[in-house]
Amino acid sequence: MPDYYEVLQVSPRAEADVIRAAYRTLARKYHPDHGGDARRMIALNDAWDVLGDPARRADYDASRTGAESQPAPTAQSPLAATPPEAAAQPESGAPRQTDATHAGPPPGHPSGTVLDFGRYAGWSLGEIARYDVVYLEWLQRATFGRKLRAEIDALLRQRAPASGRPTSDRQWNRRR
Repeated sequence: MPDYYEVLQVSPRAEADVIRAAYRTLARKYHPDHGGDARRMIALNDAWDVLGDPARRADYDASRTGAESQPAPTAQSPLAATPPEAAAQPESGAPRQTDATHAGPPPGHPSGTVLDFGRYAGWSLGEIARYDVVYLEWLQRATFGRKLRAEIDALLRQRAPASGRPTSDRQWNRRR
């Protein structure tokens, strides 16, 4: 398991704001759309997924080797407070419904191009179309989704008759 603090180049004692700033700075530097390395960006996203959430960070800190040498969170520390939605999460390991940073493992039956970035890294466009059409519509409009537009259009056209849902902003505007 990689050392997420090392990936984000911060101290284990860093405050949440410092970790957020480090992630954003490194994400700008290493994002594939700006000439960066996709693998490095995936590592940054994984580190942020853990260290950006107070409950996950506390679990990670406890599991790290040498966790005994780390200071315990104080009452003023952002690590001490567990958000209510984290306390209500099932212990089954199922993806959290409130977590928008990572979608978890793909559901299976891959079809089409596999993404190597973002929330759905490792998922094919076909899997995303079955699971999150809104994200696919957003990706279609995004600059870095330009090379995937033809494939996304085909997937959205296949889904449109079943859902009756407009697949573009233009169709939404026509319905108003």
